[in-house]
Order: sequence, then structure tokens, then C-alpha cells
Amino acid sequence: MNASVLKLVRSKINAAVLMLVCISAIGVLGYRFISGYSWIDAVYMTVITVATVGFGEVVPLDDTSKIFTVFLILASVIIVGYALSIITEHILSKSNIEELKNKKMQKNVDGFKNHVVVCGYGRNGKQVVRKLMAYNKLCIVIEKNKEIEDRLKSDNVPYIIGNANEDEVLLRAGIDRASAFISALPNDADNLFVVLSTRQINKDINIISRASLESSYTKLKFAGANNVILPDKLGGDHMASLVVVPGLMEFIDNLSFVGNSNINIEEVAFEKLKSKTQVKTIKDLDLRDKTGCTIIGYKDENGNYIVNPEENLVLAPHSKIIVLGRPEQIEVLNKVYDI
Repeated sequence: MNASVLKLVRSKINAAVLMLVCISAIGVLGYRFISGYSWIDAVYMTVITVATVGFGEVVPLDDTSKIFTVFLILASVIIVGYALSIITEHILSKSNIEELKNKKMQKNVDGFKNHVVVCGYGRNGKQVVRKLMAYNKLCIVIEKNKEIEDRLKSDNVPYIIGNANEDEVLLRAGIDRASAFISALPNDADNLFVVLSTRQINKDINIISRASLESSYTKLKFAGANNVILPDKLGGDHMASLVVVPGLMEFIDNLSFVGNSNINIEEVAFEKLKSKTQVKTIKDLDLRDKTGCTIIGYKDENGNYIVNPEENLVLAPHSKIIVLGRPEQIEVLNKVYDI
């Protein structure tokens, strides 16, 4: 509906411009052939008449020229007034449409809960959002660069245009209701300030921040970040690993953590496991026979990881298991435990 209104206003503007061109052409031709003015004088008289600036005639007008001027003035007042009203309507309509879009977006965001807030939609931020959306994770982007707005629209990503350094913008993104916050700004100082503000607003949120310098790692952790990622360091480690253990890295690169039909690794919470059967140890799960998946890791209630846990390991509340399997095995796992 908004697009149709805007299209209608633009068509009216085109019509108004066409009428202005026509009345100007009539004025020039009239003064040239009725009053006998030169082309330059005819243009001058037409402009001052249509614009109603009140300048005097180039030469005194005869009766026929005066009657023509009267009709030209009346027609000009109507056409110019119409053109001004249409242009004003266009400006207001454009402003109102943007305001309506922003209000609709904000109303949509106000209904978000346990979502992920991503700060920055640059190279890293875009990759983050793509992964989250592939995993059907609700997310919203905070971006202060209005030029990126069209990219966010084309990618169909919920967003808020504003500076994340301001608490008001963070609250508009629902940071107090979010489950995670990812700061992917290119500047470490900006990441530090945003992380600090986010932690003050939401004490329980999981904060992940990007860092360019290793010296920023400790500062970001102290500010409240749960995890700090150094993309350059990870990239260097990965390239070196491709030389040292190329086969292993190729295997890892081919694992998929997100997607609809190609997931190889899944994380299952203890509460999901317990809801289906009374289990105490990993052996009690009998996961290999039920789904074909293999347990490769265990995360206890304190966040500590155990690689390749023993079958007699007792599962604790709020813990998680990490399993590996082929996509069809992971699909069976998801169905069995309603993941």
C-alpha cells in the first residue's frame, strides 16, 4: 500500500512538471508571436509572469498582449500552486512512509525474546547473521551506517539504525530480553564500550566480541565479554594447521554445524535427554543404537569441556553433550529428542 501511494505521488509530480513546461512554452510562443518580442524577451516575460515576481514589461503591452498576460497569470497561479502542493505531498509522504516502516520494524522487534543482537553489519557481522539465520535463530542487527540499510533490507534482516554506544539504541534492540549479544565492530574501543554497556543492562546475557588486537582480549573479558574472538589469529592458526595437519583440517572444514539437511554436529542439553528417559550416565543413553550418532564431547554445568568422555560419566543438570553423525543420523537425533 505504501509503495502504491508513493507511485501515485510520483505520477502526479510528473504531471505537474509537464504542465509547467506546457504553460512556459505557451507563454514564450504567445509573447513571441502576439506581442512581437524577441525570443530572449519572450522567455524573460514568461518567467517573470509565471513566477509572479512583479517586474515590469520589457515594452508596453497592447490590449491583446494584456489579455494574454491575464490568462497566463491565472493559469500559472493554478499550475504552480498545484505543483508546489504535489511536491510538498511527496516530501511528506516519503517521510511518513519511512516513519511507518521504522515504527513497524520497532513493533516487530518489541516482540522479540531470547534473540541475538548483532552489532555491526560489516564482513564479520554479515557472516554471523547468515549463520544465525541458517540455524533459524532469531536475530536483529544494530548498524549506525545508514548507507548499509538497503543491504539489510535486501537480505531481509531485522535491523535498527543507530549508535550502539547509546543505551537507548541497545534497549530498542531488546538487549534486556536477548539471550546473546555479538559485537562485530571493526574498532576495539567501540567493542569495549558496547560490551560494557550491554553487561550493565543485562547481567545474564551471553556476550561475544570481536577483537583486532591481542592486547584487547583481557580488556574485553574484564568489561563483561564471555568470549572474545580474534579473526586474524584464527585465520593464521587455520592456515598453519593446513600445513601441519592438512587431512584433519580438511575433515573439520567439511563438517557442518548449521543448515537444514547437512548438519554433522549437534549439541543436546541434559534437560532434553532427561525428558525422554531416566538416564544417569552416557552409557544409559544408548545413543549409538538409537540414532547412530557418536558422543564426542561433554560440557558440564560449570562450562568445562571433556573430549571423548567415558561411558560411565554421570550426566549433571544443566550439562550438554556434543554428538557427531551423518546428516540423516543427526535428523533422527533431532526427532528423538525434539531438538
